[in-house]
Amino acid sequence: MGKGRLVILVALTGILIATGVWMILILNQTSEVEIGKHGWIALGLGTFFSIVIGCGLMALMFISSRNGHDEAADPFRKRPPSN
Repeated sequence: MGKGRLVILVALTGILIATGVWMILILNQTSEVEIGKHGWIALGLGTFFSIVIGCGLMALMFISSRNGHDEAADPFRKRPPSN
């Protein structure tokens, strides 16, 4: 593993640890707040639809790339010479 990959790995690990610490601090500060039934339903539906939209957009990106639509949208991309 090169130095660049090691630096990226250390940086991403640091971000992950910082996010975990931040999450624990926020959860400890808001531990007395109760979420009602409607709040849990809204949280679940919001999470579900966010994942569905993200997966749908990723699928559209891969379909677009495989069907060649990306090449038509980028006229400056280098193309191999045609015979």
